[in-house]
Amino acid sequence: MALAPVTYCLWQRFLRFDPEDPIWPNRDRFVLSIGHASMLLYSMLHLTGVKAVNPAYETLGEVSVALDDIKNFRQLDSKCPGHPEYRWTSGIETTTGPLGQGVATSVGMAIAGRWMAEYFNRPDFEMFDYDVYAIAGDGCMMEGLSSEAASLAGHLKLSNLCWIYDNNKITIEGHTEWAFSEDVATRFLGYGWNVLRVGDANDLETLERAFNTFKNTGDRPTLLIVDSHIAYGAPNKQDTHAAHGEPLGEEEIRLTKRNYGWPEDAKFLVPDEVIQHFQQGIGQRGHGLREAWFARFEAYKTQYPELADHLYRMQTRRLPDGWDKDLPEFPADAEGDAGRNASATVLNAIAQNVPWLIGGSADLTPSTKTRLTFEGAGDFTADDYSGRNFHFGIREHAMGAILNGMSLSKVRPFGSGFLIFSDYARPAIRLGALMEIPVIHIFTHDSIGVGEDGPTHQPVEHLASLRAIPGLIVLRPADANEVTEAWRVIMQLHHDPVVLILTRQNLPTLDRSQYAPASGVAKGAYVLADADEGLPDVLLLASGSEVSLCIEAYEQLKTEGIKARVVSMPSWELFDRQDQAYQDSVIPLDVTARVAVEQASTLGWHRYVGLHGHTIGMQTFGASAPLKALQEKFGFTPDSVVAAAKAQLA
Repeated sequence: MALAPVTYCLWQRFLRFDPEDPIWPNRDRFVLSIGHASMLLYSMLHLTGVKAVNPAYETLGEVSVALDDIKNFRQLDSKCPGHPEYRWTSGIETTTGPLGQGVATSVGMAIAGRWMAEYFNRPDFEMFDYDVYAIAGDGCMMEGLSSEAASLAGHLKLSNLCWIYDNNKITIEGHTEWAFSEDVATRFLGYGWNVLRVGDANDLETLERAFNTFKNTGDRPTLLIVDSHIAYGAPNKQDTHAAHGEPLGEEEIRLTKRNYGWPEDAKFLVPDEVIQHFQQGIGQRGHGLREAWFARFEAYKTQYPELADHLYRMQTRRLPDGWDKDLPEFPADAEGDAGRNASATVLNAIAQNVPWLIGGSADLTPSTKTRLTFEGAGDFTADDYSGRNFHFGIREHAMGAILNGMSLSKVRPFGSGFLIFSDYARPAIRLGALMEIPVIHIFTHDSIGVGEDGPTHQPVEHLASLRAIPGLIVLRPADANEVTEAWRVIMQLHHDPVVLILTRQNLPTLDRSQYAPASGVAKGAYVLADADEGLPDVLLLASGSEVSLCIEAYEQLKTEGIKARVVSMPSWELFDRQDQAYQDSVIPLDVTARVAVEQASTLGWHRYVGLHGHTIGMQTFGASAPLKALQEKFGFTPDSVVAAAKAQLA
């Protein structure tokens, strides 16, 4: 309730948003970072008559939030869940709830807006100039994530970004004085933001002046601090703080309505005049702006047909024709190359054909090999928003959220780091999976193969942790050609975020004339090497660098007359999507002697090796030593695999 005047002023007087078409490309974005205030957003979606949109980007005609949805707030299948959810309710720009995520994601939206303006805008054709507004609370300001994101936004001078800080001095435990006393305004001035203050959330005219000041500020983002008072019920007068987050009681509701001169007994009353009022404000303004944009786009298609085609394909998540025409095929090589190096080659080949494939790293580009090196790629900076190489700084969590915001704006973003630091980005990766957006996360230094850097940098539990996230595809390719095929899969995803996990150390490039083609990656797992005839005696299952280890063991077993099958399993998630017949053809039920090999936690491998199979993996953290010494210590050698296979047969 306290924020209703602020939101009213923003939506009715400023927000460039057409309720009839809530996915119009150049609309302003509104993010409710304080997702627990979701009913504020649902109310606006209902009162402004926002229309529902289906996954095929078609407006359905029905309203996104009906009054019955509001009546069923937080109930099963209601369009009004406890926190706003992207894809579930049209008009919601991003899923929010975990504090700080919304404001950090809004930075990605602002970044995408600036990049798209540089790429698509031409004289007399301003195709992108939208602004991004995000409402934050005290909790958002306390989270470290918002500090990471605000620091980068200030550094990049994102003047199309406005955070509205609801300074009500209340969190779940009670008054913020128990844990929070910093000077937020001074902090944001230090970040390079423009800081404004409105002392009363009900003062519409001062709010309007503040929003106009934001619109006229062209060299930095804006923080608008609004002082408000939260309304909450108090069922127990001795414990008013415990009531925070609870609905108003019946008596409080009655008194509030009396104070506003509203019928005290009426429930869910929305007079027709209210709907008309919003139609005459945001409805007419937004519709006019949208119509003008699409008329401009029609002329743009005539004058700049290639750019118009790119804009359409980007907005509908389609790839340009011939996007994969330069994908490399790597020759067999016993010495091979590191997965990160092969990925660099493939990424640059694709990016030249997909102009909106953009990204960078959390200060690790020289190590993750994710720099776009072709002519014209450039760097995205405050002085040049056209660059395609991004520098997120040592801010893994913010990078993950910013990538989500960029993807929600329909560019195709990638971000990179060391696999060990996926822990720092995990909350944002999880939200990307929940939203079903195709963000690309590239993680290198994938195992104890990091060697001398030691256990602080050697991921052990991270593969299992990422595989546990519903809807996230994990890809760990075994050689350079599997890297190519992994990228082929990644680029064709529409609703799946993906984690591409790559080695620092060299991997042998397998001879595909002797072994199966790498195209099997598309199915998640495939038979790489098989028994000469009949069913194999034992299955050797692996992902990534351990696949070549299994190939060595396979050849050794073959000389001893033991029929083995090597199954490369780059993606459990893709394999589990295949029909049962295919799965059984790769991992036959009749072959119970099974060995899995992976330089990571063994958690989850029992699904494929069975209760009696054996997994060679990590039971402890790693150690600081050269790679070969670590492989010997932890059993990642051909002899260990052969011994495990024979033990299974016995």
